[in-house]
Amino acid sequence: MFGRTKPLWDTGPELKSGYDAVIIGGGLHGLATAYFLASRYGMRDVAVIEKRHIGFGGAGRNTAIVRANQRTQENVPLYKEALDLWPVLTRELDFNLMFNNCGNLNLLHSEAAVNAARMNIATAQFLGVESHLIDARQAKEMMPALNISEDITYPIMGAMYHPPGGIVRHDAVVWGLAKGAAALGVHIHQHTEAAAIESRHGKVTAVATSRGKILTPRVLVSAGGYSAAVIHRMLGLRLPISVLTIQAMVTQPLKPLLDHVISSGAYHVYANQTLKGEIATGAHMDPWPNYTTQNTAYYVKHQAEALVEILPCLAGVRFMRTWAGLADMTPDMAPIMDGNHPLEGFYMDCGWGYFGFKSCSAVGKYMAQYMAEGRCPEILKPFALERYEQHRLMGETAALVSYSPDN
Repeated sequence: MFGRTKPLWDTGPELKSGYDAVIIGGGLHGLATAYFLASRYGMRDVAVIEKRHIGFGGAGRNTAIVRANQRTQENVPLYKEALDLWPVLTRELDFNLMFNNCGNLNLLHSEAAVNAARMNIATAQFLGVESHLIDARQAKEMMPALNISEDITYPIMGAMYHPPGGIVRHDAVVWGLAKGAAALGVHIHQHTEAAAIESRHGKVTAVATSRGKILTPRVLVSAGGYSAAVIHRMLGLRLPISVLTIQAMVTQPLKPLLDHVISSGAYHVYANQTLKGEIATGAHMDPWPNYTTQNTAYYVKHQAEALVEILPCLAGVRFMRTWAGLADMTPDMAPIMDGNHPLEGFYMDCGWGYFGFKSCSAVGKYMAQYMAEGRCPEILKPFALERYEQHRLMGETAALVSYSPDN
């Protein structure tokens, strides 16, 4: 006879009338912040409020890729620390997060792309992140299945090789953080909707939920693709965020084929091979704002055509399942992390686009510091909302926009 399975975390704590901090959003950023508040700052009287179930949003709808080869000096240190934290968290949580730093191979298809990669690589190396420029033959040696012939739409001229990157099992991270946070006293309230943030004299005082009011002096909104709508509904603050669908899919299981994560900006495709042998692959975002998590035939066709050009051995392989998630994109493709604006005790962590999974370990650490100490850590200061008022867009992918929080 099998005994009853013990839950990894306490799934049914009583909702208390007050907490030292309330986190709206039970995804990776919210759970990581809760864990670090409890483990690093002794703030264990914390509630995580999730409308559905933890990991419902982007945390469970991604391709599990992690890397630190972004473009700017503000971004790279944050993602580097996130990479460094995966083995640390695996030990601390006593939970196998299945981190595999197999390396990332970013394909380059033009002289302009090669020159841009040189800038990326120089930035990475200057900031202590390993990254190399390799030619097409070296890329072929690393990945024998790669097609480096001239008879494809975008011939491969080289690649940016980033050895520290790789993949982490996304649902394992959700479960591990929830387990670790709950063990330290954090309350995780699933199927609990946050309805309003209450304030008095410019300070946060409470969160009204579908299960009752919670008194608290600190609130973090970290609800992924839903963050901008939640913040606008609760506080009337409009953020420069567009919500776009991003689609992904997996093939039937195959023998080991991809030793590294592979991506191509020209083809708008990226892929890795899972432990089960599936090729997990994703594309660029849908070009129109929406809140759907449905897949389209166009993207299935696009993925198949792109993958077969760069990896011809995949011709005839079947896609077994598809999914889609929401990417909350800012004009400069960099997040918004801010505190005490527009209310003292209010914090936001949003606008991550498709970088949220890659950053969650480090962001949780620093947002916890921000909430516990009330002062913004230096590493987070470039990501304040005011950069849009001051036209200081970051160089990840900056667009020319004008933004005012009042319009």
